[in-house]
Amino acid sequence: MKILGIGVDIVENKRLLKLIKNKSFLLRLFTSVEIKNSRLIRDKSNYFSKKFAAKESFSKALGTGFRKGLNFKDIEILNNNLGKPYFRLNNRTKKIISKLLKVKNFDIFLSISDEKEYSIAFTIIQTKNVQ
Repeated sequence: MKILGIGVDIVENKRLLKLIKNKSFLLRLFTSVEIKNSRLIRDKSNYFSKKFAAKESFSKALGTGFRKGLNFKDIEILNNNLGKPYFRLNNRTKKIISKLLKVKNFDIFLSISDEKEYSIAFTIIQTKNVQ
């Protein structure tokens, strides 16, 4: 296994609190599933800050930022039944990864944390251990 990219991002939660009041901002950056799941969360600014930081950390791990055809809504952040966050990527994003990093099989790891004022996300993209 080889690490192909590492990305980290930190977000001030109150900055997102102002932005998420704008519905067009939400619809431009977050998927319908992410927005729907936010209805179950009391602290919306922390919820969206963590998602935003995760998407930014992914773009940094890829090494492009949001260029080369990559958009915020192409990256969806979900949680498994134990609460562990993970990326759900559409086929277009998988093709971007394959083309830019010159790999077909890869794993992506995500860690997210938050405190009252800040949210942080860390992403690793590595080759998949194919046997």
